[in-house]
Amino acid sequence: MSESSIKVSIIVACRNEGKHIRAFMDSLLTQDMLGISWEAIIADGMSDDGTRQALEEYHARHPELVIVDNPGRIVSTGLNAAIRAARGEVVMRMDGHTRYASDYCRRSLEILERTGADNVGGPARTQAVGPLARAVGAAYHSRFSTGGARFHDENYEGWVDTVPYGCWRKSTLVGLGLFDEALVRNQDDELNLRITRAGGRVWQSPAIVSWYSPRPTLSSLFRQYFQYGFWKVAVIRKHRIPGSWRHVVPIGFVLANIILLVSMAIAKVGGAALWFTVATFAWLAMISVYFLATLTASILAARQGGWATFPYLPGVFATYHFSYGLGFLAGLRWYFAKPTPAFYGQSMFTRISR
Repeated sequence: MSESSIKVSIIVACRNEGKHIRAFMDSLLTQDMLGISWEAIIADGMSDDGTRQALEEYHARHPELVIVDNPGRIVSTGLNAAIRAARGEVVMRMDGHTRYASDYCRRSLEILERTGADNVGGPARTQAVGPLARAVGAAYHSRFSTGGARFHDENYEGWVDTVPYGCWRKSTLVGLGLFDEALVRNQDDELNLRITRAGGRVWQSPAIVSWYSPRPTLSSLFRQYFQYGFWKVAVIRKHRIPGSWRHVVPIGFVLANIILLVSMAIAKVGGAALWFTVATFAWLAMISVYFLATLTASILAARQGGWATFPYLPGVFATYHFSYGLGFLAGLRWYFAKPTPAFYGQSMFTRISR
């Protein structure tokens, strides 16, 4: 392979990112790629807000930027379109809502080569403005909200089950069959699950640095994690096992709340005083334990994220738990009838990107 040939392909899937696309493209072009032959392939999901025009402007000045159409309009179809167009031996994913250190690409390449891993990435660092957004970020790094997923630990280095974004050899992606285009969300976690179940390995390194922007409102956080819960069912249905048992804990908590509250209502209407008392006691006991656990987790998170976040943290933790659990319960219809695009298209099931 000649020195002038493409060796690294950066892939991005975007749609209607008019408010963010220029800042992202500027950050992409500041990557330290000296001595590295590269291209960046942007899969545009038929944007109609000026995103495509901005991409064309950058392409005119930087021919290493390639634009491809993504008529499927979701992340998985966009990433696959970009991978198919990629000419590099190594494929590296980036996201338009994330900031990257200038050595992000170089570090990813070095660590992919050094570890021999099938996929490498960095931890999910957060960067937020305002106490509520900082509270969302602080809770994001707490085991109480995420179940201890390694990619939430900014200092962890080693083998993991998944990482944000990713850097792979193209042959690995092709051998796996690329991203699952049936998944609107969780397609990256599902791909990493296929890697590990096939005997491959995923490596996380704190030297690979990026900053994720957490959701700035409870309503947007609720929609985001409702979607993650909803689409997690599709992954479990496909593989017949959760990627990790931490995914099912919020579902059990939400389901227990529903069962006990419904039991209380039925017992009250039916005049079953003893059953009403038992159900009420069980529900109050569970909520009391949850409240104490949330308060403890909020204190620990505020020590890391700043005490200004403390008043927001109990509501943020509850939003993480209940949105994911309710989304999962809504997604159980995957086990009875696969939702149609008319059901989840252009709705809260797909509206928010990562």
